[in-house]
Amino acid sequence: MNRKKRMTLFFAVYTLFSLGANFAHPVTPTIFNTLGLKSYMFGMALASMLTSNFLFSPFWGKINDFFSSRTSLLIGCAGYAVGQILFGLSQTEAHFIAARMFTGIFTGGAFVSVLTYIVNTSQTELERGRGLAISATIQSLGGAFGYFIGGFLGEIDTYLPVWVQVATLSLSGILFFIIMENDARVSIKEISIKSIANEANPFAAFIASRKFMNIMLFVLFIVCVLQNVGFTAFDQTFNYYIKDQLNFTSGVNGAIKGIMGIITLAVNSTVTLWLLNKSDIRKSVIYIFIIIAVNMAGVILIGATIPFMALNIILFGLNAITVPLLQNIVADHANGDIPNRNLIMGFYNSMKSLGGIIGAVFAGLLYSIGPKLPFVGGFVSVVIALALASMYYARYKKDPIPEE
Repeated sequence: MNRKKRMTLFFAVYTLFSLGANFAHPVTPTIFNTLGLKSYMFGMALASMLTSNFLFSPFWGKINDFFSSRTSLLIGCAGYAVGQILFGLSQTEAHFIAARMFTGIFTGGAFVSVLTYIVNTSQTELERGRGLAISATIQSLGGAFGYFIGGFLGEIDTYLPVWVQVATLSLSGILFFIIMENDARVSIKEISIKSIANEANPFAAFIASRKFMNIMLFVLFIVCVLQNVGFTAFDQTFNYYIKDQLNFTSGVNGAIKGIMGIITLAVNSTVTLWLLNKSDIRKSVIYIFIIIAVNMAGVILIGATIPFMALNIILFGLNAITVPLLQNIVADHANGDIPNRNLIMGFYNSMKSLGGIIGAVFAGLLYSIGPKLPFVGGFVSVVIALALASMYYARYKKDPIPEE
Protein backbone atom coordinates (compact mmCIF):
# COMPACT_ATOMS: atom_id res chain seq x y z
CA MET A 1 0.00 0.00 0.00
CA ASN A 2 1.51 3.37 -0.99
CA ARG A 3 1.74 6.27 1.49
CA LYS A 4 -1.00 8.35 -0.12
CA LYS A 5 -3.54 5.53 -0.04
CA ARG A 6 -2.54 4.58 3.50
CA MET A 7 -3.06 8.15 4.77
CA THR A 8 -6.39 8.45 2.94
CA LEU A 9 -7.62 5.28 4.65
CA PHE A 10 -6.19 6.48 7.98
CA PHE A 11 -8.21 9.70 7.78
CA ALA A 12 -11.29 7.72 6.73
CA VAL A 13 -11.02 5.55 9.86
CA TYR A 14 -10.34 8.64 11.97
CA THR A 15 -13.59 10.07 10.61
CA LEU A 16 -15.43 6.92 11.73
CA PHE A 17 -13.74 7.15 15.15
CA SER A 18 -14.57 10.86 15.56
CA LEU A 19 -18.21 10.24 14.69
CA GLY A 20 -18.47 7.35 17.14
CA ALA A 21 -16.73 9.30 19.92
CA ASN A 22 -19.63 11.77 19.96
CA PHE A 23 -22.70 9.54 19.65
CA ALA A 24 -23.50 9.60 23.38
CA HIS A 25 -23.12 13.36 23.97
CA PRO A 26 -26.64 14.49 22.95
CA VAL A 27 -28.34 11.92 25.22
CA THR A 28 -26.09 12.51 28.24
CA PRO A 29 -28.23 15.41 29.63
CA THR A 30 -31.35 13.23 29.14
CA ILE A 31 -29.72 10.31 30.99
CA PHE A 32 -28.69 12.55 33.88
CA ASN A 33 -32.13 14.20 34.08
CA THR A 34 -33.93 10.84 33.94
CA LEU A 35 -31.81 9.50 36.79
CA GLY A 36 -32.48 12.65 38.83
CA LEU A 37 -28.83 13.74 39.00
CA LYS A 38 -27.83 17.33 39.83
CA SER A 39 -27.33 19.89 37.03
CA TYR A 40 -23.61 20.23 37.84
CA MET A 41 -23.07 16.60 36.72
CA PHE A 42 -22.91 17.54 33.04
CA GLY A 43 -19.74 19.49 33.81
CA MET A 44 -18.32 17.21 36.47
CA ALA A 45 -18.64 14.06 34.34
CA LEU A 46 -16.70 15.67 31.49
CA ALA A 47 -14.15 17.11 33.91
CA SER A 48 -13.58 13.61 35.35
CA MET A 49 -12.80 12.21 31.90
CA LEU A 50 -10.56 15.13 30.99
CA THR A 51 -8.66 14.88 34.28
CA SER A 52 -7.40 11.38 33.52
CA ASN A 53 -6.89 12.45 29.88
CA PHE A 54 -4.75 15.34 31.17
CA LEU A 55 -2.68 13.07 33.41
CA PHE A 56 -2.09 10.34 30.84
CA SER A 57 -1.61 12.29 27.57
CA PRO A 58 2.13 12.93 28.14
CA PHE A 59 2.43 9.27 29.14
CA TRP A 60 0.94 8.19 25.80
CA GLY A 61 3.26 10.57 23.94
CA LYS A 62 6.22 9.03 25.75
CA ILE A 63 5.05 5.42 25.42
CA ASN A 64 4.74 5.89 21.65
CA ASP A 65 8.55 5.72 21.53
CA PHE A 66 8.17 2.04 22.45
CA PHE A 67 4.86 1.10 20.89
CA SER A 68 3.85 2.25 17.43
CA SER A 69 1.02 4.77 17.15
CA ARG A 70 -1.16 2.06 15.62
CA THR A 71 -0.73 -0.17 18.69
CA SER A 72 -1.55 2.74 20.99
CA LEU A 73 -4.64 3.52 18.91
CA LEU A 74 -5.80 -0.09 19.14
CA ILE A 75 -5.40 -0.03 22.93
CA GLY A 76 -6.94 3.44 23.18
CA CYS A 77 -10.03 2.54 21.15
CA ALA A 78 -10.56 -0.70 23.06
CA GLY A 79 -10.27 1.04 26.43
CA TYR A 80 -12.54 3.86 25.25
CA ALA A 81 -15.18 1.28 24.26
CA VAL A 82 -14.98 -0.45 27.65
CA GLY A 83 -15.32 2.94 29.34
CA GLN A 84 -18.53 3.62 27.41
CA ILE A 85 -19.92 0.24 28.47
CA LEU A 86 -19.30 1.30 32.08
CA PHE A 87 -20.98 4.64 31.35
CA GLY A 88 -24.03 2.92 29.90
CA LEU A 89 -24.37 0.76 33.02
CA SER A 90 -23.90 3.63 35.51
CA GLN A 91 -26.74 4.70 37.80
CA THR A 92 -25.21 7.06 40.37
CA GLU A 93 -22.96 10.14 40.32
CA ALA A 94 -20.03 8.09 41.66
CA HIS A 95 -20.50 5.47 38.94
CA PHE A 96 -20.55 8.07 36.16
CA ILE A 97 -17.46 9.85 37.47
CA ALA A 98 -15.53 6.55 37.78
CA ALA A 99 -16.59 5.48 34.27
CA ARG A 100 -15.57 8.84 32.82
CA MET A 101 -12.18 8.76 34.55
CA PHE A 102 -11.51 5.28 33.16
CA THR A 103 -12.51 6.45 29.68
CA GLY A 104 -10.23 9.50 29.88
CA ILE A 105 -7.13 7.35 30.27
CA PHE A 106 -7.74 5.79 26.86
CA THR A 107 -9.09 8.81 24.97
CA GLY A 108 -5.71 10.38 25.69
CA GLY A 109 -4.03 7.41 24.03
CA ALA A 110 -6.26 7.66 20.97
CA PHE A 111 -6.02 11.40 20.31
CA VAL A 112 -2.30 11.69 21.11
CA SER A 113 -1.50 8.75 18.83
CA VAL A 114 -3.33 10.37 15.92
CA LEU A 115 -1.17 13.49 16.33
CA THR A 116 2.12 11.61 16.79
CA TYR A 117 1.41 9.44 13.76
CA ILE A 118 0.80 12.47 11.52
CA VAL A 119 3.90 14.30 12.80
CA ASN A 120 6.15 11.21 12.65
CA THR A 121 5.14 10.09 9.16
CA SER A 122 5.02 13.51 7.45
CA GLN A 123 7.96 14.11 5.12
CA THR A 124 7.67 17.92 4.86
CA GLU A 125 6.34 20.80 6.97
CA LEU A 126 3.66 21.44 4.34
CA GLU A 127 2.52 17.80 4.51
CA ARG A 128 2.50 17.94 8.30
CA GLY A 129 0.49 21.17 8.35
CA ARG A 130 -2.00 19.75 5.88
CA GLY A 131 -2.32 16.51 7.89
CA LEU A 132 -2.89 18.35 11.17
CA ALA A 133 -5.47 20.61 9.50
CA ILE A 134 -7.31 17.57 8.12
CA SER A 135 -7.25 15.84 11.51
CA ALA A 136 -8.57 18.96 13.28
CA THR A 137 -11.30 19.31 10.65
CA ILE A 138 -12.28 15.65 11.06
CA GLN A 139 -12.37 16.03 14.85
CA SER A 140 -14.64 19.09 14.60
CA LEU A 141 -16.85 17.47 11.97
CA GLY A 142 -16.99 14.27 14.00
CA GLY A 143 -18.10 16.30 17.00
CA ALA A 144 -20.88 17.90 14.98
CA PHE A 145 -22.15 15.02 12.85
CA GLY A 146 -21.55 12.41 15.56
CA TYR A 147 -23.72 14.57 17.77
CA PHE A 148 -26.27 14.79 14.94
CA ILE A 149 -26.39 11.00 14.46
CA GLY A 150 -26.42 10.34 18.20
CA GLY A 151 -29.30 12.78 18.67
CA PHE A 152 -31.51 10.92 16.24
CA LEU A 153 -30.49 7.51 17.57
CA GLY A 154 -31.50 8.85 20.98
CA GLU A 155 -35.01 9.52 19.67
CA ILE A 156 -35.34 5.74 19.12
CA ASP A 157 -33.93 4.79 22.53
CA THR A 158 -31.96 6.90 24.99
CA TYR A 159 -29.18 4.33 25.42
CA LEU A 160 -28.95 3.23 21.76
CA PRO A 161 -26.23 5.85 20.92
CA VAL A 162 -24.07 4.49 23.76
CA TRP A 163 -24.12 0.91 22.46
CA VAL A 164 -23.61 1.99 18.84
CA GLN A 165 -20.67 4.06 20.09
CA VAL A 166 -19.10 1.00 21.74
CA ALA A 167 -19.30 -0.97 18.47
CA THR A 168 -17.94 1.94 16.37
CA LEU A 169 -14.95 2.56 18.65
CA SER A 170 -14.05 -1.13 18.71
CA LEU A 171 -14.18 -1.38 14.91
CA SER A 172 -12.10 1.79 14.55
CA GLY A 173 -9.30 0.39 16.71
CA ILE A 174 -9.06 -2.76 14.60
CA LEU A 175 -9.07 -0.81 11.33
CA PHE A 176 -6.40 1.62 12.59
CA PHE A 177 -4.11 -1.31 13.43
CA ILE A 178 -4.59 -2.90 10.00
CA ILE A 179 -4.11 0.28 7.95
CA MET A 180 -1.36 2.26 9.73
CA GLU A 181 2.35 1.71 9.25
CA ASN A 182 4.67 1.01 12.18
CA ASP A 183 6.24 4.31 13.36
CA ALA A 184 7.82 2.96 16.58
CA ARG A 185 11.34 4.23 17.29
CA VAL A 186 12.33 1.05 19.13
CA SER A 187 11.52 -2.53 18.16
CA ILE A 188 9.05 -4.09 20.57
CA LYS A 189 11.44 -7.07 20.82
CA GLU A 190 14.00 -4.79 22.51
CA ILE A 191 11.57 -3.64 25.22
CA SER A 192 11.64 -5.18 28.69
CA ILE A 193 8.67 -5.37 31.03
CA LYS A 194 10.70 -3.32 33.53
CA SER A 195 11.23 -0.45 31.07
CA ILE A 196 7.51 -0.34 30.27
CA ALA A 197 6.70 -0.32 33.99
CA ASN A 198 9.10 2.60 34.50
CA GLU A 199 7.28 4.58 31.83
CA ALA A 200 3.84 3.80 33.25
CA ASN A 201 3.98 6.72 35.70
CA PRO A 202 2.09 9.65 34.10
CA PHE A 203 3.86 12.16 36.36
CA ALA A 204 7.25 11.01 35.05
CA ALA A 205 6.13 12.11 31.59
CA PHE A 206 5.33 15.58 32.95
CA ILE A 207 8.78 15.76 34.52
CA ALA A 208 10.28 14.80 31.15
CA SER A 209 8.76 17.97 29.65
CA ARG A 210 11.76 19.95 30.93
CA LYS A 211 13.70 18.42 28.03
CA PHE A 212 11.84 20.64 25.56
CA MET A 213 10.12 23.39 27.59
CA ASN A 214 11.10 27.04 27.06
CA ILE A 215 9.38 30.36 27.69
CA MET A 216 7.79 30.52 24.24
CA LEU A 217 6.33 27.02 24.50
CA PHE A 218 5.16 27.70 28.04
CA VAL A 219 3.19 30.78 26.95
CA LEU A 220 1.86 28.89 23.92
CA PHE A 221 0.64 26.01 26.07
CA ILE A 222 -1.14 28.47 28.41
CA VAL A 223 -2.87 29.93 25.34
CA CYS A 224 -3.99 26.40 24.41
CA VAL A 225 -5.31 25.85 27.94
CA LEU A 226 -7.27 29.12 27.98
CA GLN A 227 -8.68 28.59 24.48
CA ASN A 228 -10.05 25.23 25.59
CA VAL A 229 -11.38 26.67 28.86
CA GLY A 230 -13.38 29.24 26.90
CA PHE A 231 -14.70 26.92 24.22
CA THR A 232 -15.52 24.04 26.60
CA ALA A 233 -17.41 26.39 28.93
CA PHE A 234 -19.45 27.67 25.99
CA ASP A 235 -19.98 24.32 24.27
CA GLN A 236 -20.94 22.34 27.38
CA THR A 237 -23.23 25.10 28.64
CA PHE A 238 -24.86 25.47 25.23
CA ASN A 239 -25.59 21.73 25.02
CA TYR A 240 -27.24 21.73 28.45
CA TYR A 241 -28.83 25.19 28.10
CA ILE A 242 -30.90 24.34 25.01
CA LYS A 243 -32.20 21.22 26.76
CA ASP A 244 -32.76 22.77 30.19
CA GLN A 245 -33.83 26.33 29.28
CA LEU A 246 -35.22 26.00 25.75
CA ASN A 247 -36.65 22.45 26.07
CA PHE A 248 -35.09 21.20 22.82
CA THR A 249 -35.16 17.43 22.22
CA SER A 250 -31.99 15.40 21.55
CA GLY A 251 -33.00 15.25 17.87
CA VAL A 252 -33.16 19.04 17.55
CA ASN A 253 -29.91 19.25 19.52
CA GLY A 254 -28.32 16.87 17.04
CA ALA A 255 -29.65 18.82 14.05
CA ILE A 256 -28.07 22.01 15.41
CA LYS A 257 -24.75 20.20 15.71
CA GLY A 258 -25.16 19.04 12.12
CA ILE A 259 -25.46 22.65 10.99
CA MET A 260 -22.33 23.43 12.99
CA GLY A 261 -20.59 20.59 11.15
CA ILE A 262 -21.46 22.02 7.75
CA ILE A 263 -20.08 25.40 8.80
CA THR A 264 -16.93 23.74 10.15
CA LEU A 265 -16.36 21.91 6.86
CA ALA A 266 -16.84 25.13 4.92
CA VAL A 267 -14.44 27.25 6.98
CA ASN A 268 -11.75 24.59 7.36
CA SER A 269 -11.70 23.74 3.66
CA THR A 270 -11.39 27.43 2.73
CA VAL A 271 -10.41 29.92 5.44
CA THR A 272 -8.24 27.58 7.54
CA LEU A 273 -6.28 26.17 4.59
CA TRP A 274 -5.74 29.68 3.24
CA LEU A 275 -4.44 30.88 6.62
CA LEU A 276 -2.12 27.87 6.95
CA ASN A 277 -0.66 28.32 3.47
CA LYS A 278 -0.73 32.08 2.94
CA SER A 279 -0.57 33.85 6.31
CA ASP A 280 1.58 34.19 9.40
CA ILE A 281 -0.49 31.79 11.49
CA ARG A 282 0.82 33.20 14.78
CA LYS A 283 -0.60 36.59 13.82
CA SER A 284 -3.77 35.08 12.34
CA VAL A 285 -4.59 33.36 15.66
CA ILE A 286 -4.68 36.77 17.34
CA TYR A 287 -7.26 38.10 14.87
CA ILE A 288 -9.40 34.96 15.22
CA PHE A 289 -9.35 35.34 19.01
CA ILE A 290 -10.55 38.94 18.66
CA ILE A 291 -13.50 37.83 16.51
CA ILE A 292 -14.29 35.00 18.96
CA ALA A 293 -14.28 37.40 21.92
CA VAL A 294 -16.70 39.76 20.15
CA ASN A 295 -18.93 36.79 19.28
CA MET A 296 -18.91 35.57 22.89
CA ALA A 297 -19.85 39.02 24.14
CA GLY A 298 -22.86 38.89 21.82
CA VAL A 299 -23.96 35.53 23.28
CA ILE A 300 -23.80 36.98 26.80
CA LEU A 301 -25.67 40.19 25.99
CA ILE A 302 -28.36 38.92 23.59
CA GLY A 303 -31.33 37.07 25.07
CA ALA A 304 -33.46 36.35 21.97
CA THR A 305 -33.38 32.66 20.98
CA ILE A 306 -32.56 32.94 17.26
CA PRO A 307 -29.60 35.37 17.60
CA PHE A 308 -28.37 33.35 20.59
CA MET A 309 -28.40 30.15 18.52
CA ALA A 310 -26.81 31.83 15.49
CA LEU A 311 -23.92 33.29 17.49
CA ASN A 312 -23.16 29.92 19.12
CA ILE A 313 -23.17 28.20 15.73
CA ILE A 314 -20.75 30.81 14.36
CA LEU A 315 -18.57 30.37 17.45
CA PHE A 316 -18.28 26.64 16.74
CA GLY A 317 -16.94 27.43 13.26
CA LEU A 318 -14.47 30.02 14.58
CA ASN A 319 -13.12 27.56 17.15
CA ALA A 320 -12.62 25.01 14.37
CA ILE A 321 -10.20 27.48 12.76
CA THR A 322 -8.09 27.98 15.88
CA VAL A 323 -7.50 24.26 16.52
CA PRO A 324 -5.36 23.44 13.43
CA LEU A 325 -3.57 26.79 13.69
CA LEU A 326 -2.52 26.15 17.30
CA GLN A 327 -1.65 22.52 16.54
CA ASN A 328 0.63 23.61 13.71
CA ILE A 329 2.32 26.29 15.84
CA VAL A 330 3.02 23.68 18.54
CA ALA A 331 4.29 21.23 15.91
CA ASP A 332 6.76 23.90 14.72
CA HIS A 333 8.39 23.61 18.14
CA ALA A 334 8.56 19.83 17.70
CA ASN A 335 11.05 19.79 14.83
CA GLY A 336 13.59 17.80 16.81
CA ASP A 337 14.15 14.10 17.39
CA ILE A 338 11.19 11.73 17.58
CA PRO A 339 11.11 11.32 21.40
CA ASN A 340 10.75 15.08 21.88
CA ARG A 341 8.17 15.32 19.07
CA ASN A 342 6.03 12.68 20.71
CA LEU A 343 6.41 14.29 24.13
CA ILE A 344 5.48 17.75 22.83
CA MET A 345 2.37 16.52 21.01
CA GLY A 346 1.39 14.48 24.06
CA PHE A 347 1.88 17.52 26.26
CA TYR A 348 -0.21 19.62 23.85
CA ASN A 349 -3.11 17.16 24.13
CA SER A 350 -2.70 17.25 27.90
CA MET A 351 -2.99 21.05 27.91
CA LYS A 352 -6.14 20.79 25.81
CA SER A 353 -7.56 18.43 28.41
CA LEU A 354 -6.54 20.73 31.26
CA GLY A 355 -8.45 23.56 29.57
CA GLY A 356 -11.39 21.22 29.12
CA ILE A 357 -11.32 20.26 32.80
CA ILE A 358 -11.38 23.88 33.96
CA GLY A 359 -14.01 24.81 31.36
CA ALA A 360 -16.24 21.86 32.28
CA VAL A 361 -16.01 22.62 36.01
CA PHE A 362 -16.75 26.29 35.26
CA ALA A 363 -19.75 25.25 33.20
CA GLY A 364 -21.16 22.89 35.81
CA LEU A 365 -20.65 25.03 38.90
CA LEU A 366 -21.43 28.46 37.45
CA TYR A 367 -24.53 27.16 35.68
CA SER A 368 -26.08 26.27 39.02
CA ILE A 369 -25.70 29.93 40.03
CA GLY A 370 -26.90 31.42 36.75
CA PRO A 371 -27.43 29.81 33.30
CA LYS A 372 -25.36 32.45 31.48
CA LEU A 373 -22.51 32.76 33.97
CA PRO A 374 -20.40 30.02 32.27
CA PHE A 375 -20.52 32.11 29.09
CA VAL A 376 -19.04 35.03 31.04
CA GLY A 377 -16.24 32.81 32.38
CA GLY A 378 -15.51 31.53 28.86
CA PHE A 379 -15.35 35.08 27.52
CA VAL A 380 -12.84 36.16 30.19
CA SER A 381 -10.69 33.11 29.41
CA VAL A 382 -10.54 33.90 25.69
CA VAL A 383 -9.66 37.56 26.35
CA ILE A 384 -6.69 36.43 28.48
CA ALA A 385 -5.70 33.93 25.73
CA LEU A 386 -5.80 36.80 23.25
CA ALA A 387 -3.42 38.86 25.42
CA LEU A 388 -0.98 35.95 25.84
CA ALA A 389 -1.11 35.07 22.11
CA SER A 390 -0.11 38.68 21.41
CA MET A 391 2.80 38.36 23.88
CA TYR A 392 3.87 35.09 22.24
CA TYR A 393 3.81 36.70 18.79
CA ALA A 394 5.88 39.67 19.98
CA ARG A 395 8.47 37.29 21.46
CA TYR A 396 8.47 35.19 18.30
CA LYS A 397 9.14 38.24 16.12
CA LYS A 398 12.23 38.99 18.21
CA ASP A 399 13.42 35.38 18.33
CA PRO A 400 11.73 33.28 15.58
CA ILE A 401 13.85 30.21 16.33
CA PRO A 402 12.49 28.44 19.45
CA GLU A 403 14.97 28.05 22.27
CA GLU A 404 16.33 24.56 22.84
